[in-house]
Amino acid sequence: MATSHLFAAAAGAGTALLVDRLRVSSVTRTASMAGSTLAAPTAAAWVTDFLNAAYYAKGQQYRELDDLRLAFTIVTTYWAHQGERRLGVADVLKFHQAFGTARLRGSGGTTGTLSRADLLTGAAKLIGDWFPDAAEDWDRRGWGIAFPTVEAKQAHDPERRLERAQLGPLSPPKSPEPEQIWHTYPPVEMPDVATTVAGILAVEHWPDYASELGRFTPLRAGGLDGQTFEIEVVGFPTPRTPVFTRGYVTIHDLVTAADPARLSEWVTELRRGFDARPDELAPVPDGAEVHAGFDLVTHEGHFMGDAKNRLVLYTHEGRTYLRAAGTWDPMTWHLSELYDRVGRWSQHAFWGMESPEQSMLHQIADQVTRLIDRAARAQA
Repeated sequence: MATSHLFAAAAGAGTALLVDRLRVSSVTRTASMAGSTLAAPTAAAWVTDFLNAAYYAKGQQYRELDDLRLAFTIVTTYWAHQGERRLGVADVLKFHQAFGTARLRGSGGTTGTLSRADLLTGAAKLIGDWFPDAAEDWDRRGWGIAFPTVEAKQAHDPERRLERAQLGPLSPPKSPEPEQIWHTYPPVEMPDVATTVAGILAVEHWPDYASELGRFTPLRAGGLDGQTFEIEVVGFPTPRTPVFTRGYVTIHDLVTAADPARLSEWVTELRRGFDARPDELAPVPDGAEVHAGFDLVTHEGHFMGDAKNRLVLYTHEGRTYLRAAGTWDPMTWHLSELYDRVGRWSQHAFWGMESPEQSMLHQIADQVTRLIDRAARAQA
């Protein structure tokens, strides 16, 4: 119903008490990663309810990932325009004023849902008349925010969000290598090498690659090398009931074809690790040409524990692929329980094993295709 996010706001008070209890337990660090840096525990329920209205609560035939990304953009842009303070229970009233009537109509397929037109119209009321055009403009989007002008985007400092993050120390795998878990995910085909590299290096646009299972938001000024990302990950304990948690990773060992020696060394080390595990697929096939690769190293409190993932872009037999390969320590009991309940399936799907809507790598491929089409139209 149109007032469901008001009830969700009331439920947020209970969420806050739960989080407070977890903070004094032995799972302190992981529990404190629930939710987002944008929203206080009192706001978590109504923010989730808003995302449900845009995407998760809709029937499959009404779901469009662009609507979910738009809903995230609305929340993040609103947060930026509120002085970047964490959203609380009081903010639900403004969202209700902007979107409540449309939710009552249920134009997203069922009562309580929002169509894309509803999202844009409500956001214009909530944020400003400039928002609908900016939200559709690649040059005025970045860090999950829509900006009124290109100049405003250029002036943005992403490290203000980093100041609010609970960023612990780096936590790469520490167990002896034979005890570590190594896993290769299926490769996802990319349409073009150069545009894919450009898209990956454009860190401010990583939120535009969000799938229905999560998104990456960069927190540092500068490029990809050394960049820290806040990951908002979605698990599904039951259908249509997303549960959000977050973690942090920092990019290490970015290698490209511009430095063939470092690239070759990185690939050799990656292959060596997987050669010792014949039950896992080699992440880089024999005869492949590798164009770029990097490590994503976790920070303490990450839902995977001590871990690192790698992304590698390569061409094999005339086709280009982006692929993930992960390594992590055996999990502690509380991480293992969380991983078995909502993490294992989400992790595999996010890196390409299920549907394109669930995989960030597939969404990178889709956005690269859009960039190619955009460039072609500009030249026409």
